[in-house]
Amino acid sequence: MKFWNSYGSEHSANLVMIGHFRTNAEAQEAYDAIDQIKHYLLESEESYEDGTRFSKPLRDLLMELKLHSIVPREIDQFNYEARTKLEENKIVVTTEESDFSAFLKVLIDYEARVEVYSAHTYTGTGEGR
Repeated sequence: MKFWNSYGSEHSANLVMIGHFRTNAEAQEAYDAIDQIKHYLLESEESYEDGTRFSKPLRDLLMELKLHSIVPREIDQFNYEARTKLEENKIVVTTEESDFSAFLKVLIDYEARVEVYSAHTYTGTGEGR
């Protein structure tokens, strides 16, 4: 008889990340950067789940967007089921994933003040599921 121990996740997080920007234009610029990365990954069908290096086109895009802190293993987070919405001078990211540091890095690189919380715990915010 064999015993197998494993850990699994049901992705039951209900996380909210809000980037607050000084102006609507700054928020729009960050939102566009996220959109460009998502679009690139969708079109290229590149996967970086266990990646150690970016492709040259993706590296060039990240440099053009002035995003230098994202590492290859994080880039697939833009393929996750994370919803982003632009609301005047803020970007709201909601996800069931607990790993969404790439979004945090974009918001910080574009000079946002960022708050992150569980909408399971903080239910009165109007965000999350």
